[in-house]
Amino acid sequence: MAKSPSKPFKLAIIGTGGISHAHATGYSKLGDQVQIVAGCDIKQSALDSFCAKWGKDIRQYKDYNEMLREEKDVDAVSVCTPNGVHRDPTIAALNAGKHVIVEKPMAMNAGECEKMIAAARKAKKKLVIGFQYRYHPNTRFIKRAVDDGRFGDIMFVKCLALRRRGIPNWGVFGQKKLQGGGPMIDIGVHCLEMAHYAIGSPEPEAAVGSCFTYLGNKPSNVFCSWPNWDHKTYTVEDLAVGHIRMKNGVVIHIEAAFACHIEKDVWNFQIMGEKGGCRWDPPAIFTDRAGHMTNYSPTHTGSGGFDALFASKLRNWVDACLYNKPLEAPGEAGLAVQKILDGVYRSAANGGKEVAID
Repeated sequence: MAKSPSKPFKLAIIGTGGISHAHATGYSKLGDQVQIVAGCDIKQSALDSFCAKWGKDIRQYKDYNEMLREEKDVDAVSVCTPNGVHRDPTIAALNAGKHVIVEKPMAMNAGECEKMIAAARKAKKKLVIGFQYRYHPNTRFIKRAVDDGRFGDIMFVKCLALRRRGIPNWGVFGQKKLQGGGPMIDIGVHCLEMAHYAIGSPEPEAAVGSCFTYLGNKPSNVFCSWPNWDHKTYTVEDLAVGHIRMKNGVVIHIEAAFACHIEKDVWNFQIMGEKGGCRWDPPAIFTDRAGHMTNYSPTHTGSGGFDALFASKLRNWVDACLYNKPLEAPGEAGLAVQKILDGVYRSAANGGKEVAID
């Protein structure tokens, strides 16, 4: 943080399940001036677990509207609920005069995102989306190379977020009505977002998509590290593939899977441009120099660990709230990515036909 505020920056958490602990860990790295003072969840067990770990003095609520009415001195709110419950608490917190960080994806669809952005503008409060992978040192390295013109005109970007067998066996990740989708909206969004950010966030024009469900909705007797997911309530895709054309001519291809028959999990993206290309992990740039095809990599990029990324995104948000520093992942960034996700899912629902992205 830039400097110590004159009074503690007070936070409330809406949704005290798994991801809220990552938020609390990140806030704990920002010093004593950041305090979590209230938590809200419809499950008492989640509240109890959160408060036992992060502070027995944290005030507990089951209704976020009640919490927002009573906690007058709260400065900001982390919304850590399932995707289907992102919009309403975000808007309620903004209307109550609180800054908000909401986990990815921003919402269930672009229409919800637009309402959230409108509420932030009306309230004159900060709204940021939890896109921690744009803070990853590999992403920073590639973004700098793009900005420096190392690749020339970019033509094609390929994003891969694939698990061989990684269907979440906790939460509601398999329920479309609460999540909006499966791996595309849950993990594909991260690879898509950091690649889209790295190439300058061009506007999407059209999308083609396909979704396949073949494992998650069936019982499994295959040994894996994440067993016993709830196949009976599983209504999302196992594998989603999208092909998105941007208005500047760039084509982005994305593959995302909770379960697919591949050698090993893959988390990466590649860029192909007229002058050069790159790979995100391990970071490398491919180009021509001195009459030869050459590959080069940075000798050091910094820590890309999960906790470090969370601390970076929360530090940027808190500094923006306290000192009006520029937001690196504002609501508009969430809307841009949501439009792409919507396009892929809409195309898949229409037999893979190309759909326009407004």
